[in-house]
Amino acid sequence: MSTIAAISTAPGIGGIGIIRMSGENCFEILEKIFKPKKYQNIDEIKGYTIKYGNIVDNKEIVDEVLVSYFKAPKSYTSENMCEINSHGGIVIMNKILDLCIKNGANLAEPGEFTKRAFLNGRLDLSQAEAVIDVINAKTDKEAKISLEQLQGNLSEKISKIRKMIISIMADIEATIDYPEYDLEEVTSSKILNVLDEADKLLESLEKSFYNGKILREGINTAIIGRPNAGKSSLLNVILNEERAIVTDIEGTTRDTIEEYISVDGVPLKIIDTAGIRNSNDAVEKIGVEKAIEIAKKSDIIIAIFDSNKNLNDEDKEILKMLENKNAIIILNKIDLERKINIEEIEKLGKPVVEMSTKTREGIDRLYQEISSLFKLKEIANDGETIVSNVRHKNIIINARKNLNIARDTIRKNMPIDIISTYMKEILEELGKITGETVTEDVISEIFSKFCLGK
Repeated sequence: MSTIAAISTAPGIGGIGIIRMSGENCFEILEKIFKPKKYQNIDEIKGYTIKYGNIVDNKEIVDEVLVSYFKAPKSYTSENMCEINSHGGIVIMNKILDLCIKNGANLAEPGEFTKRAFLNGRLDLSQAEAVIDVINAKTDKEAKISLEQLQGNLSEKISKIRKMIISIMADIEATIDYPEYDLEEVTSSKILNVLDEADKLLESLEKSFYNGKILREGINTAIIGRPNAGKSSLLNVILNEERAIVTDIEGTTRDTIEEYISVDGVPLKIIDTAGIRNSNDAVEKIGVEKAIEIAKKSDIIIAIFDSNKNLNDEDKEILKMLENKNAIIILNKIDLERKINIEEIEKLGKPVVEMSTKTREGIDRLYQEISSLFKLKEIANDGETIVSNVRHKNIIINARKNLNIARDTIRKNMPIDIISTYMKEILEELGKITGETVTEDVISEIFSKFCLGK
């Protein structure tokens, strides 16, 4: 493979920047542009060591750097690799990258370093996909399950299931190859037991996707209520900053404001919406329609009411929206006199939290109710392997479909070679998770989502 190079640190100005190279000619290219303070032949330099010196262009010093050496196969890509640790200026990093390319390296494609790690057998495909999940993790728990997948947690489970099926395939092939022996009855019973056990394992992984989706995408949380009920104030309290404009003028919020917070290690996507009321203002009307649509699509609604006011028809319409939804009702402004009819609100059977966005009283109770509603403390706390990738979930569903068809063919006493066909389909599907049976198009699509330099 050609030698590739890219800037691996995020765009912008920082204390240091890293330019990464990988490939057969990596050290030859490096020697042309790096002058260490103490010269050593590359054969004398050990892997996992760092040398200090200067990057030069026609004997002119470009930057003072540290260079990390990684020798094949003990590197991220399993190839010869180096990482040039320069100062973090955009101009400096681009200059060093240009020198690498001028001296024989190719600019790496997005995710190409990790793709090489996969192609060279250091990572399987599910581990490679976990790299981007670790980078994009929004909470500690999401980072934890991504790191577990990177370390091979999911791969081990899939490998175990595939080995079970491969083992039973040997019995099937023996029955097909030696029909004169009466093996079919024994084999059929054995196959059913193996398929039942495999299905339990796959079902557990499929069910884990609900928790995985929550950890990866977060819980879509819509804040709704009448104008001036305290929606924007609640958002500011949750974020602990003045994110939304708060005024006494009704209808200040006309569009949505979206932010992420973490509750018990799970991301919540908080969406502050326009106050819901009848309005003749064209712009505000659009905002109200958008608020209602967001509420319908949300995982949970936080409906906030002004406890200093009686319920009106608009409040009652909001209460109707909560009937078939996960919802928490907030009675705001408890620092003022209560006028709201709490009995009418409690009829819905939804958790009710009394709060003052002015004093922050009640905010911890709100977090407790959200955590309880989704059982957030139980997610990723018991060592469970969690599937968080939609591609993996769909593959598991397809594998289970073929598995169930295989069981039906056995129960219907169909020929053993037909059963074998569906068994092979199960293996084919599960191999797509680890990359053993995946197509080049799928591989390219997966790595195209990576950032440059990773």
